[in-house]
Amino acid sequence: MTFQTFKNRVLVIAFFMMASVSINAQQTNGLPMQALIGQSLSKIQQPTPEGMLNCIAELKRIDTMFPDSIQPKYQMTLQSLSFCITNPQAPQTENLLKETEQTIAKMQQMKNADQSDICTLNGFLYMVRIVQNPAQNGQRYYLDVMQNYEKALKLNPNNQLAQQLQQKFLEGMRQQTGM
Repeated sequence: MTFQTFKNRVLVIAFFMMASVSINAQQTNGLPMQALIGQSLSKIQQPTPEGMLNCIAELKRIDTMFPDSIQPKYQMTLQSLSFCITNPQAPQTENLLKETEQTIAKMQQMKNADQSDICTLNGFLYMVRIVQNPAQNGQRYYLDVMQNYEKALKLNPNNQLAQQLQQKFLEGMRQQTGM
C-alpha cells in the first residue's frame, strides 16, 4: 500500500515537473526569434569577457531552437569573433574559432544565406588569426582578409560591417607597418 502511494506521488511530481518545463518552453518559444536575439545582445552593452561568453552561450541556445535560421548563426559567429579579437589569448578563443569555422561552413550551405555576410565573417575570422599572432599569421592571412572583404563589398557595396572591418584592418596594418 505504501509503495502504491509512493508511486502515485512520484508520478504527480513528475507530471508537475514536466508541465512546468513545458510551460517554460512554450514561453521561450512564444517569443519571436528576433526578440530572443535582442535580449541576448542587450546584455553586452558594456562588453566584458564573461558577458560576451554568456551572450554567445545564449545565442547557441537560440540557434538550437531555430536551426534553419541564419540570424542566430550570424550573431553567434559575429559575437564569437568579437570576443576572440578582443581576447586573442583567452583559453576559450581557440575552441570558439573552431566552432565559428563550422558555423560559417553551415551557413554557406544554407539557401537563404547572404554571401556578402559570409565573406565578411570569413575575413573577420582571418583577421582574428592575424591578431592572435601577427608575426606568424600576418603574411599568411593578409590576402585572405583583403579578398574576403573586397568580395563582400563587391556582392553588397552597402555592407556596413564589411566596410568597417576593412577600414579597421587597413588602419591596423598601417600602424603595424608604419605607412
